[in-house]
Amino acid sequence: MRLLVSWLRDFVDVDASPEDIAGTLGVRGFEVAAIEPLASGDGVIDFEVTANRPDCLSVLGLAREVATAYDLPLRLPSADRGAKIPLAATPIGDNNRLKVTLEDADLCPRYAAAVADVTPVASPPWMKTRLEAAGVRPISAIVDITNYVLIEIGHPMHAFDLSRLAGGELLIRRAAPGESITTLDAVPRKLEPEMLVIADANRPQAIAGVMGGRLSEVSAATQTVAFESAYFKPTSVRRTSKRLGLKTEASSRFERGADINAPVVALERAIALMHQVGAGRGTGPIVDRYPVRREPSRLHLRRARLAHLLGVTVPDVDVERILRSLGLTVTPTAEGWDSLAPTFRVDLAREVDLIEEVGRHYGFDRIPPTFPVITAPAPPPDARVPRDHLVRRVLTAAGLSEAVTFGFIEAKAAETFAAPGDPPIALRNPLSAKFDTLRPSLLPGLVDAVVHNRNHGREDVGLFEIGTCFRAGAETRGVGVAWSGPSTPLHWSGPPREVDFYDVKGALEQVCRALDLHPRFEPVRTSFLVPGQAAEVLVDGRAVGVIGQIAPSIVESRGASRHEKLFAAELDLDAVSRIPATRVEAVLPLPRHPFVVRDLSILVAETLPAEIIRGTIQAVGDTVPAPLASVRFFDRYQGRGVPEGKASLSVRLTFQASDRTLTDDEVQQSVEKILEALVREHAAIQR
Repeated sequence: MRLLVSWLRDFVDVDASPEDIAGTLGVRGFEVAAIEPLASGDGVIDFEVTANRPDCLSVLGLAREVATAYDLPLRLPSADRGAKIPLAATPIGDNNRLKVTLEDADLCPRYAAAVADVTPVASPPWMKTRLEAAGVRPISAIVDITNYVLIEIGHPMHAFDLSRLAGGELLIRRAAPGESITTLDAVPRKLEPEMLVIADANRPQAIAGVMGGRLSEVSAATQTVAFESAYFKPTSVRRTSKRLGLKTEASSRFERGADINAPVVALERAIALMHQVGAGRGTGPIVDRYPVRREPSRLHLRRARLAHLLGVTVPDVDVERILRSLGLTVTPTAEGWDSLAPTFRVDLAREVDLIEEVGRHYGFDRIPPTFPVITAPAPPPDARVPRDHLVRRVLTAAGLSEAVTFGFIEAKAAETFAAPGDPPIALRNPLSAKFDTLRPSLLPGLVDAVVHNRNHGREDVGLFEIGTCFRAGAETRGVGVAWSGPSTPLHWSGPPREVDFYDVKGALEQVCRALDLHPRFEPVRTSFLVPGQAAEVLVDGRAVGVIGQIAPSIVESRGASRHEKLFAAELDLDAVSRIPATRVEAVLPLPRHPFVVRDLSILVAETLPAEIIRGTIQAVGDTVPAPLASVRFFDRYQGRGVPEGKASLSVRLTFQASDRTLTDDEVQQSVEKILEALVREHAAIQR
């Protein structure tokens, strides 16, 4: 909100510089974006007004704050001839030149209109100067008057060319199916049935609270205008503005909450300005359709509660002065005050809102710093916080970078990564088509982030994210990993190796080890992973994640080359947190006896997972004479000398006993029993 200080002084006689005014309101919660000094001590202050204070999107609203801060009287618009901000004393009733029908009082609780004959004149220089200082381009006298009223008292208005309204009628109704309108910006817009429009006898002439229509636009040939001033339901204006992608000065005020008691005042001010600048005169009464009168909110402020929350006792005289200066009606009671909050203060709904107002203008700097009284122990910390920190440290140490992606994604990406039979959750009112669905997985955002980085010249991109996924009836927190490019930095000793399945698997195993989990990996078929390069992560027999290579068709659809290899993994952290921990804290002595190593090469089916072979070896290893200390695969070969459909695996077996030195016979017997089990279970052939 751009405030011209000389315009402010129409309402309050404040003898302070723009810098002082900005500083005074700045400590009362108004952020100052910029100050532009002008001649003769004038200036423009650009305030950042929060969404809960639509009353301050006007000169009058900010003048009320200044009057309270400086303890000065506020001049309100008046119908008195000597008033500095004059209103036209216009009667209320039906106007035989304009018929107004309020069909939808739910979306439009109040609608007022006035008729005026126009005299073609240009706006005076003082009006143009004030509008330009407020960031509004002068257009014509009638349009400038409506914009002037908007900036001055904060209530939007619109002017129709009465001769272009079929039947001389304004009908406030919802749009009919299939209706459309060309707005003042010359853009045809399709209307939806829940949108409120201002129509004449034949067609819509304005989108209520957003923008007028081109057919009834005021022009140089206009002789009679119908001024509109209304109160529209904020949610209706907000929804319509977002659906149409149309944001205006009017919609930004209506969707925050305008003053339902301002429409007639705005019309009287507009008519008075017409008389003042010679642009015309009002004819006939003001039409005011106000079926259900809205009363001010009744609030009670307790003296003890005020002192408790602020931590200081504010004198009664200051409390009453502040609240009355802000426009409230205040009545003292034995324990505090009863008050009526004016309808322009849509943010005053509870006792604490009044306490905030008193605190702002009494001065937060006058409140002594104190420690709060602790009446109950602090709640225990959420166990997920240290868990997430641990996972973050592990993956960062593995060379990955943390990413933060959107929880909203496009429906096509969500469907690609959704679990079978669990459709993604669509948003009712999305920001755009690219953010219309809640993500069922962390992988869509990570895949897009990796592709984006690769397309912008990054050679190696390894990302992880800890975040929330959304499924029907549940929100789960997990960790996702996506990795592409070289797994090692460029070095003179040899070419870099590309990331593969086992790099991502190793990172996931590091996470599981840190969380004291013992994962198993079993082959799985899923639509978004390459067959044979996909596995399900099992912990304690429960499926808690997936790992594998993203399908080339998906990588290509996200903007990368089809030949780009991208590996990913996802782990449900909430699910693994529910699995009981199995860690046994024990200190084992260093082994005193030597270990014995035997290498074993076998031929097995190429589709047989190494994890299953490891399980078979370990199961037998518990029963053999020589204790089996470790199992490690160190080679896999397919090619010349190996039959089709087979793979040669080399495994290193380490035997070690804690109480003796093993003999060759014990070791040989153990190897033979392990080999027998492999032959029996997997039809293995020793090479």
